[in-house]
Amino acid sequence: MSEETYDELAGVVDLFGALTREELEDALDELAFKQGHETDTDALSGAISDAVDAYYLVPYESDEADAELLTVGPVAFPTLPPRAEDLPHILDYPTRTVPRDELVEQVEGRLRTAAAKAVSSGDTDEAARLLDITYDLEAWADTDVASIRERLDAALAEEGQA
Repeated sequence: MSEETYDELAGVVDLFGALTREELEDALDELAFKQGHETDTDALSGAISDAVDAYYLVPYESDEADAELLTVGPVAFPTLPPRAEDLPHILDYPTRTVPRDELVEQVEGRLRTAAAKAVSSGDTDEAARLLDITYDLEAWADTDVASIRERLDAALAEEGQA
């Protein structure tokens, strides 16, 4: 999938603040119908998973929520796909706000875990990708993840990638 596609997924989520995976799939299915396209459910599910893996969408978990919510992530530049602006009027989904501090903490924890895994496995491609995400995360959340960046930088320097 392209970055543009991921940004459009983020744009749909942004219309509602946060959506469950099922709600997002339903919204995208409705959007495809409005655009005159058939929906490939497997491809759609894969695109959402890929957008989460790439930090365009980030999961938010709460003890109060029945399901994990997806919200716009640090890498995304949310863009509305054609005809998406009508979705809030068509779908009866609540507009949600997730607590920003909790979300940032969860994203930082996820990034820290992914960085540790990339470093321990010697996956320089993943380490380089995650290094880029540290900059996006700091801009998105006004947070400091220098310790993660330093660990990734050191690992890449050892492998001659920095």
